[in-house]
Amino acid sequence: MSAATRLRTAAAVALTTLLTVGAAALLTGCDPENGPTPLPTGAAPAPETTRAPAASPSGTPSGTPAVNGTAGTRLTISNGTDHVLMNGTSVDFGIVVRDLAWSPDGRKAAFISGSGDLVTANPDGSGRVVVARNPGGETWSHPTWQVASAHPDNGLPAKDNIFFAAAKGGVSRLKGIAATGTGGTPHVLSLGTESGENSPALPQTGNTWPSGGGDYGTAAYANSDTGEVFIRDEYLRQQGSALTRGSQPALSPAGDDLVFVRSVDGHDHIFEGGAGERPVRDLTPTATTDYTEPAWSPDGRTLALRAPDGIWTMPADGSAAPVRVSSYTGLPAYRG
Repeated sequence: MSAATRLRTAAAVALTTLLTVGAAALLTGCDPENGPTPLPTGAAPAPETTRAPAASPSGTPSGTPAVNGTAGTRLTISNGTDHVLMNGTSVDFGIVVRDLAWSPDGRKAAFISGSGDLVTANPDGSGRVVVARNPGGETWSHPTWQVASAHPDNGLPAKDNIFFAAAKGGVSRLKGIAATGTGGTPHVLSLGTESGENSPALPQTGNTWPSGGGDYGTAAYANSDTGEVFIRDEYLRQQGSALTRGSQPALSPAGDDLVFVRSVDGHDHIFEGGAGERPVRDLTPTATTDYTEPAWSPDGRTLALRAPDGIWTMPADGSAAPVRVSSYTGLPAYRG
């Protein structure tokens, strides 16, 4: 069974479940540009608001309460500084954190450092490991975890890898490396083709924004040249295919659903679906701002979105409009 077929079948079941949850499932819960100054170092946990920094690149006036919105949730916000907002406070990682992504169990963070290296760390910023050192001349971005259990019946070992995009000379490719290594050398990710005769070759360059999910090692990614979202599967054998037009894909934690960004009437909207014959669906049809960089909550019920004025959340089934939970801008991500 191909990844697209599994995604289509499982998503139908997941969507039915989500529709029974409705708006009650709403939880409050980054390579950001022009993001705000993080909370002061050592700031105590706060319920929903914290004192705003003296000067905020996001334009928050001095003395104006800045909504944090991460307290009591698994939501985190990183903005390319050494601080990450989580659980209502600011955590100092002691190093620049770009494009933060959490392992499925929430025990490890992966990010790109200020030196351009791929780094992992504990949730409090300790235990940092340079998994891969940037050779220079490359720009690495948007790491994602590929974590899958072993499937002895099919002779498949467990997987614990990190994928990311690597651009050099204006050409972007996907790379991968074992998450447990130290100072390793990433390899260019094989992309393969969909099964069947006369299958078209998949683009090997222009690929970016990988997103992993599920127990089969599946990942989605975008191609900036074609403007499409692709699926990559290596369960029984490596294969892939284009799914739909869009960018910034996010595969659900169970690997059974997909959201992505698509421009509509001058604004960026969040769409769901696109696998197999299932049509795509606009989750933000009345958007009057740009919603980008979607992230799934660990239970698959909530999406966090980035907008110019902060972070918003909404039910993943589209049963309610987005609600702003933070006035801090940055890349939203959820700890598992």
